[in-house]
Amino acid sequence: MKKRPKREDTPYHPFRKIRVMFNGFQYAVITDFSVAYKLVVSIAVLIFAYRLRSWVDFLLIMVATGMMLMAEVFNTVIEELCDFIEPGYSERIKVIKDTAAAAAGIAIFVWIFTLGYQIWGLVELLL
Repeated sequence: MKKRPKREDTPYHPFRKIRVMFNGFQYAVITDFSVAYKLVVSIAVLIFAYRLRSWVDFLLIMVATGMMLMAEVFNTVIEELCDFIEPGYSERIKVIKDTAAAAAGIAIFVWIFTLGYQIWGLVELLL
C-alpha cells in the first residue's frame, strides 16, 4: 500500500485548492435545494441590478448572497458531519443541528431583507 505524503511534503497548488472549493460548492448546490434556489434568485436579481447599472445595489446583493451561501454551506457541512458521527437520533446532535440552522436562518433573514429592499429600489428606478 502506498503511503500518502505528509502535508508538509506536498507542494502548494492553488488550482487544486480552487478545484476542491468548486467541488464542495457543487455538492452543496446539488444536494441542498435551499442553496440552489437561493443562488438562482440571487443571480436573477444581480443581473437585474447590473443591467440597471446600480453598482452599490449590485455589490450589496452580492455580499448578502455570499453571506447567506456561506451560512447554508456551513449548515450543510455541520448536518452531514453530525449524521456521520451519529446516524441515529441524539438529543445533543439535535441541539447542534438546530443551532447551525439558526445561524443559517439569521443569514437567510438578512438576505431576504436585503434582496427585498434592493428589489423595491430597483423597481422604483424603472417607474
